[in-house]
Formats: sequence, structure tokens, C-alpha cells
Amino acid sequence: MLNPTEATIRQFEVIPALPGPLKPLMKIAYNLWWSWHPEARELFVRIDRDLWDSCYHNPVRMLGECPQERLDEIARDEGFLNCLDRCAQSLDRHLERPSWLKKDNIDPGDFTIAYFCAEFGLTECLQIYSGGLGCLAGDHLKSASELGLPLVAVGLLYRRGYFQQYLNADGWQQEYAPDLDFANLPIKQVLDEDGNQVKVSVDMPGRPVSIAVWKVIVGRITLYLLDANQPENDPSDRGITGQLYGGDMEMRIKQEIVLGIGGVRALDAVGIEPDICHMNEGHSAFLSLERIRRLIEKHDISFDEARQFAAASQIFTTHTPVPAGIDRFPPDIVTRYFKHYFPSLRLDLEGLLALGRENVFNKKEFFSMAVLAIRTADHCNGVSRLHGNVSRDMWRGIWPGLTTNEVPITHVTNGVHARSWMSGDLIQLLDRYIGAQWQDAPADQTVWKGINEVPNEELWRVHERRRHGLIIWTRRQLRKQLEARGTHPAEVQKAVDALNPDAFTIGFARRFATYKRANLLFRDPDRLHKLLGNPDRPMQILIAGKAHPADGGGKEIIRQIVHFARESELGHRVVFIENYDINVARYLVQGCDLWMNTPRRGMEASGTSGMKAALNGTMHCSILDGWWDEAYDINLGWQIGRGESYADVDMQDDIESQSLYQLLEQQILPLFYDRNDNNVPLEWVDRMKRCIGVLAPAFNTNRMLKEYTEQLYLPTLKRTRLLGENNLEKSIALAHFKDHLRQAWSGIKIEQVQTKTTTSLTVRDTLPVEVVVNLNGLTASEIRAQVYVGTLDNDGRIINGHVTDLKHEEDLGNNRHRYTGRLALRSSGRFGFAVRVMPGGELFGHTVAPGLVLWEGAVDPLTGKTSRMPPA
Repeated sequence: MLNPTEATIRQFEVIPALPGPLKPLMKIAYNLWWSWHPEARELFVRIDRDLWDSCYHNPVRMLGECPQERLDEIARDEGFLNCLDRCAQSLDRHLERPSWLKKDNIDPGDFTIAYFCAEFGLTECLQIYSGGLGCLAGDHLKSASELGLPLVAVGLLYRRGYFQQYLNADGWQQEYAPDLDFANLPIKQVLDEDGNQVKVSVDMPGRPVSIAVWKVIVGRITLYLLDANQPENDPSDRGITGQLYGGDMEMRIKQEIVLGIGGVRALDAVGIEPDICHMNEGHSAFLSLERIRRLIEKHDISFDEARQFAAASQIFTTHTPVPAGIDRFPPDIVTRYFKHYFPSLRLDLEGLLALGRENVFNKKEFFSMAVLAIRTADHCNGVSRLHGNVSRDMWRGIWPGLTTNEVPITHVTNGVHARSWMSGDLIQLLDRYIGAQWQDAPADQTVWKGINEVPNEELWRVHERRRHGLIIWTRRQLRKQLEARGTHPAEVQKAVDALNPDAFTIGFARRFATYKRANLLFRDPDRLHKLLGNPDRPMQILIAGKAHPADGGGKEIIRQIVHFARESELGHRVVFIENYDINVARYLVQGCDLWMNTPRRGMEASGTSGMKAALNGTMHCSILDGWWDEAYDINLGWQIGRGESYADVDMQDDIESQSLYQLLEQQILPLFYDRNDNNVPLEWVDRMKRCIGVLAPAFNTNRMLKEYTEQLYLPTLKRTRLLGENNLEKSIALAHFKDHLRQAWSGIKIEQVQTKTTTSLTVRDTLPVEVVVNLNGLTASEIRAQVYVGTLDNDGRIINGHVTDLKHEEDLGNNRHRYTGRLALRSSGRFGFAVRVMPGGELFGHTVAPGLVLWEGAVDPLTGKTSRMPPA
């Protein structure tokens, strides 16, 4: 190998020599639109199925490796050319179709959303993702393309992607990370006017780091990828974009500087100044600092003035239900990497570090990327209804004085992109009986009702073909795995033959973190043996997933499962499939009969693999966590437990594993094997139909993107435009208003509360409330006086409370103001209320300023703690 330091190497590119009639193939290959259109993928399969598989479904590499004779041959094949022409026209129609916003008569004018994420799972050949977060981000882009949203995306181009997995002879996970061949992937360099690749730079301690910009086309969406592997960089810096989630804490902060700060600079270099920045997880939160720095530089304003506008235009989506899952850095590391940067923010070092602390006064607290994102985004959301509740409770300390349900973190439940995960056979079946409407409007519940028109037997035969295909594929994978481990040929054959294409097949595939409890089904081996060994109701289990390289507990669970499969008499009916990725997931969700999910409740933010299975009519059996907590219905699947919480986790595992065995023995397997004369399980198929008809429109990314647009993107755009008028005039005013409030806040007093609570009241009565507040120099238009009312628990705490604004009646003089209101009593019971004061006015909108909440008596009625907190 020639070392670049030993000689001058001039680069050049060789591209496939496609005959004229095949030119549209290259346009299709470089637009990942093909990844969710079976007819487009079939074009490449028709050229050479074996080559398509050996290239791991990478059309660019395939066209480069296809013999010229074969290309010339298909260029004369009229049938192929007709299919190519139809696909090319279909792609053109997709690129030109009107935006959903225009079709729904929503006209916000021109704007751009920039979507930042550390990983994107778009297709198996582009290995820059690790799991659910990346696949969600990929599906986000695909649905944005279908809806025609004005969105661009920013990520990192990892030279070695995420690690590849195999198991050694003992079943212990091993990792390796081969280089990605950028020249033969569906990605392109972003070039400037002189034909040179666009580059930007960021500063690391004592040196700049150069970052090249690439792009991936996803239908109508452009994903910009950042690459630090540049010859002008130090060797240690060239590895910043070497591997996803690899390296130590130092590597992680460098990656996040490149993603956040470098990402903003890359967009600027290609001429994009986004109106909205959406941080999908906290990895990209440093973009807030860069946007604030640029605002300061452009408008010559203070940090607080710039932050006010930046926060108004930023959205943060958290996917993590526990603080331990969030990137946190020691103060000394942040200091080292930002000591030359923070002066440009017109902020001192302590001010910078406080942005990442939940308790701004604890100088030893680690710097949290999630807290930075929360403090610099006016709009935050979790990814399921339950996760929204968990997030509000987890982060309520940032908003002292607010009740948990008022913490300004909403939720948008995740979804999956239907066409990407549904089997081609099922797509054809739906097209035949429902028509194309389900593809044009996949979030429309009424369209999916047409699933009832599909004959039971046809749906079942499609599903059986998918299961048969899954088992044939699994046998091939299993043979390769066992042979690579040195297993005796007789044992290999025995294991392969044990898989039954007609047997009830359970799928379990996800990241092997211990809280996901992949071994819950193996907790009682004797009971599991009875299930696996029932000759009348045969059952088999397919398992896949990767443990993080540093997660010894997750690796041990994999080893235990492999040992069970190898050593148990019926263990061959349990198969662990190595190297879980999009391709493996697609086979499993399309071919399994039951999808199983067993996390500890509250630990799964959303989960999307079960949604992918549901699209294919695969029933779901899960703990009531994440998305299943809001999706579960007795006619759609099964719940393990009833959402209970346990202090003793061993007891919890025992109880929930026994519940799982009972469901399989008494409900699931009997229902599956109850067949009619045509060997069709009619009630099971009815449930499959309900599963598809109800869950497919509710849990897909088109619905999700519409909710993001209506609940977050458009309100954010409206507020950004309001605060951005006249060179940020109102944003600057709001920043000064907050300073004004903080200076006056400690002197505000709720002096008097008058009401009649000494006698019983009846339903439909109203309770008058009169409050006198000393505003300490503030005006009545600058604050809101409110009553927080709800039922009382046995400890005298308000639960299920809601807020009623009081009306300003008069200025009593000497800063004293009178407010009145009436509380409607709609039900009987024991109630209570508390009075509080909060900031108000047009500029605040629906936002809440941390620390600016004053309760009567300066005590939070829910916790008994003081709520007159120092400002954050």
C-alpha cells in the first residue's frame, strides 16, 4: 500500500459505463427513494439477484461491479426498459407532487427546517446507524419527502459505521468495524462553484479541524453528512467521524462539536439558513451555541438577547427515559474544549457551564447535553404519551414551582414509514383490494378500513409465504454462523432442520440492554421446554440484537441464550441471528407471527420494532411501555402485566415471566392453531386485520410528521417570525423583560386571598375567588394571577389539577392589584386550590421561564417545598 506521505496521489473517479437506455438507473440508484419502492428495488434484482445480495443491496456498487456484457444485454431487454421507464416516471412524479401543506390549504410561506441527528438508518447498505433512533430518523426523512416538507437533515458520515457483530464459540459477542467504501455508496460530495468539495472547520483545543460535506438524496430531502477524515487534519482528529458511538468521552464531545457547530457551519456553506432547528436527541445540542454566536456577531447583541431568539426557533426531542442514558461531560472537559469559544458568546465560563446543569449552582455537576438542549429550545417533546409523562417528571427540577403535568415537555408518539417496512407481497395485496389511497394517505384511518375487504385466506397465504421466506433465510444465516464457530457439520444440519416453516414463530429483536430483559422468556426453562416441545402446537423463537461493546451485562444475556440453544434438548428451536440491522429487521417483522417486547416499564421511551411488525399483521405481546401503553387493545395484541411497578426487580421478573408463559399457553398458541377446514386460523386473521387497520395509520411517520408540523414546526415558525421582526426587536425586548422580572420577582407578594370554603358547596355552584397581589413595580399586563385547582389526596396534596386565570379588576395603588375569578364545580368530592403568580404578556406566549413561579406562601402545594427559587 502506498502511503500518501510518500508520494503525491492524484484522485480520479470511475463510474459505470451505462448504455444510453439505462441512464435513468443512475438517477434512481443515487436517490434512496428506491429503498421504499419495491418496484425500484426489483429493477436491480432483475439485473443480477446474486450480485444484488453480495453487494448488500447497494445499487451504486452493484452497477459498478456488473459486467458490461450484462448491462448491454438488459439495455436491449424491452420488458426491463419498460419497467425502468415506469420507475423513472414514478420517481419524477414523487419529486414534483404538491406539498401536503398546500393540499390542506396551509400556507406558512417559505421556510426551512434543519433536522439534526447523530445517526440515520435509511437502508442496510448505508451503515451509519445503530438502531431505533437512526431508523426513526431515516423514516422521518422519508415521510418528510412524501409530505413535501421543506426539510434538510444533518448527520455524520462514519468511516466505519456502527460495529458489526458475530459470536464466538462460547456465544460471547465480538465486534469488528470494516471501512465503508464512500465511492461506491449512494452518497455524493457537495461541490462548490470551482468543483471542489465544500469544507468547513471547527476548533478543537489548539487546532482547527477540517470537515468535508457530503450529501444523500432521500426522495425530495437532502441529508448533509460531515466527514472529518481529511488529510489536513491530525490523525486523532481524522477519527472523529470514524465510528458511531465509538471511543471515550473525549471522542464523544469532539463528535458532538462537529455535529452541532460543524453542522450549522455546513448549512451556511451550502447557502441554507434554517428557520427552525430540530435536535433529535441531545447529541447535536452544541448547535445552539453556534447559532447564538452567529446572532451575536450579526446583530451585536448580548448572549441573553441572542439566546431568546435561538431558543424560540429550536425544538428538542428527547428519546431517553433515564438520566444515565444522556451524554454528560465533566466540567474540565467542557472547559478545555470551549475555553477559546465562550468569549464569542459574550458569556463567562460559569455561565456556559450553567447551561448544561440542572442545578445551576452546583459547580461539580456534569454538563448534560439534554439540559443544554432544554435550556436553549422553547419546544421540547418526548416520543410517546408515557414517555412525555416520564420526561416531565425527570426534568421538573429545571422549572421549579411548576407541577409535574405543567412542565413544558409535550409528546409526539413515534411512528414508522409504512412502505419501508411492509412486505412487497402485502403491499401488492393491499393495492389490489384497497387501491393506492393507503400509500398516498397512510395516516388516514378511513382508508385503512378497506383491509376488511381482503379475503381471510388470501391474507393468511401472504403471511405464510413471508414466514416460509423468513425460515429459509434464517436457515442460511444459521448455517453460516455455526460453520464460522467451528460447529460439527452434523450439529449444523440438526440445528438448521429444527426450524419449521409452519411453526408458530416469535420474534424478539432490539438492542441488548439489560433493562430490555431479552431473557425474560428463559426465566423458567422447564416451562419454556414444554412450550417448545408441544407436538400439537410447535413453537420457535428468533432473536437478534447487539449489546453495546462496553455493556457486559447485555453480552452475558446473549451468551446465556446461545448456551440454552446449544445445550437444551429443544434449544435448536431458539435461534440467535447475528448482526442485527435493517435487513435482518425487515425479514423478522415481515415473517414472524408474534412480536415480543419485555422492557421494565418506564424504560422504553417508545420502541418502533413492534410498529413495524404491526404493519405486517404481526401481533404484539408486550409490557405496557412506550408506544404499546397507548396502542394496546384486547383485540390488537396482548399485554404482559397491567403496568404495575415493583420495588423488587427480581419479583417483577418472576411475576411478568409467569404472565408471559400463561399468555402463550392459554391464549396465544390456542388462538393461532385453531384452524378451519382450509387450515386458516380465522380469529387470528381477524386480529391481523384489526392490527393493520388500526395501528398502521396511527403509528406511522406520516402521521408523526403531521403532528410535528401542526404542534411544533408551525407554532415555532410563527413565534420565530414574531421575535425576529425588525432585527430581533421583540426578542431583545423579551430578554430585557425577563431580566426586569427577575429583578422584581423576589419582592412580589400574594397579600390576600378571599373565598368561601367554610361551608359545603354543591355541584354546579361556582366558588368566587379574590386575590390581592403586590407586583413590586410590575404592571398588571406583565403577570398572570392564577388558581391551580384539583382534587385532594389523603395527604392533602392537589392531584389532577388544572389552571384558571384570574381577571385583573383594579389597581389598588402602592403596587397592589386585585384579581377575581369563579371556579366552576362540576363534580363532587374533596377539592383544593392554590394561588400563584406567573409572567404573562404577548411576548411570553405559551413559554415558561424557569424560576419565575410564585405560589401563595412561597410553598409548592404538591411537594411542600419552597417554590420561590433563584432564577435559572
